[in-house]
Amino acid sequence: MKSFLGKSRDDIAFNVLSNGLLLFVLVVVLVPLYYALMVSFMPLGYKGSPLTLSPFEWKFEAYKQLLGQNTFVQAMMTSVLITVSGVSLNMVLTVLTAYVLCSKTLPGRNIILTLIIFTFLFNAGLVPNYLLVKNLNLINTLPAVILPGAISVYNLLVMRAFFQGLPESLSEAARIDGANDFQILWKIYLPLSKPILLTIGLFYAVGHWNEFFLPILYLNDRELMPLPVLLRNILSAANMGEYVESNAVSAASQESLKMAAVFLAMLPMLIIYPWIQRHFTKGVLLGGVKE
Repeated sequence: MKSFLGKSRDDIAFNVLSNGLLLFVLVVVLVPLYYALMVSFMPLGYKGSPLTLSPFEWKFEAYKQLLGQNTFVQAMMTSVLITVSGVSLNMVLTVLTAYVLCSKTLPGRNIILTLIIFTFLFNAGLVPNYLLVKNLNLINTLPAVILPGAISVYNLLVMRAFFQGLPESLSEAARIDGANDFQILWKIYLPLSKPILLTIGLFYAVGHWNEFFLPILYLNDRELMPLPVLLRNILSAANMGEYVESNAVSAASQESLKMAAVFLAMLPMLIIYPWIQRHFTKGVLLGGVKE
């Protein structure tokens, strides 16, 4: 039975239900973020609710105090270094491995792929991984955080599926013209792989930027402490005097400092994601479906 809108009642009910559910999820996600943002901007001595704070009343003392501390800035720079170097290593190894596994002439290709998938399904465990890093003399060094996750098997399989979806005629024509594998990869495959490269790069970047467990496990020097670990310490601190100057704690509430730290930790990913968002969905779909 059709309604006056040209849709059946079942279609209308489904649209209303799905839109209502999405609206509920949006509210659940945005309200805590909005509350935290308002708390981070609360002026001194503000007595009202943070939710009613006007933009004309915003103050930035909490952000200035955090960015004025060497501990916070150093932790942020450490996270930037881990993310940039980690993503660079991840992308190089993932692209090269995915390209090699696409070669039908690779001896033992199926065996190699099976072994790679086996590591995805069965992990060695915490203690063997720690002993391996320790025996390599990587404890208390940044490579201890970067190298264990040098290649994500999931991202590798997605990249391989994308490469397999590219027309073989392109590489065959290049080989006839005398191109080698590195030239084919650099001049043909990579220019056609921008969506999947940005998508996987985002996955790796978010993982490195939010890395929390490995730094706690392998890094003992406080000067090597990345931002997620410092953020955990700030949020659990009873007194912010350890992270800001003692006379600065009275210049902004403890909650304002904590919420400002949360948003400073989120800011880089919030800036990067909109830039590549238009490639994100396309990259996921193209990487997951072989044409």
